[in-house]
Amino acid sequence: MTITGPDFLALQVRDLDRSAEFYETRLGLRRAPVTPPGAVVFDTAPIPFAVREPLPGVDLEAATPRPGLGVALWLGSDDAQALHDDLAAAGVPIAAPPFDSPFGRTFSFADPDGYVVTVHDKA
Repeated sequence: MTITGPDFLALQVRDLDRSAEFYETRLGLRRAPVTPPGAVVFDTAPIPFAVREPLPGVDLEAATPRPGLGVALWLGSDDAQALHDDLAAAGVPIAAPPFDSPFGRTFSFADPDGYVVTVHDKA
């Protein structure tokens, strides 16, 4: 038995429609042609990314100080600075301002559920 690595990532969210619209409108992600009930899968590469309704027993309101604490979710971009500027202008909370790193221009924002997502622009 061999594990080859991550091949699907999903965030459990409070409001599926709101979160899906955020990732489509603010980040420019496109929905995959096929998606299971209770989820929206985006056509991201190399790993599919989704937002989904919480699984039974998951209480996002009890996740303090925010959901996903301790997990690092990074998304690649072709222009992290421009994305930062768009998100900041739209009032999206910026968790870490842009800085230069070994991964290119890098910053972090909080999505509608409070998940902190890091964006970088160097492959």
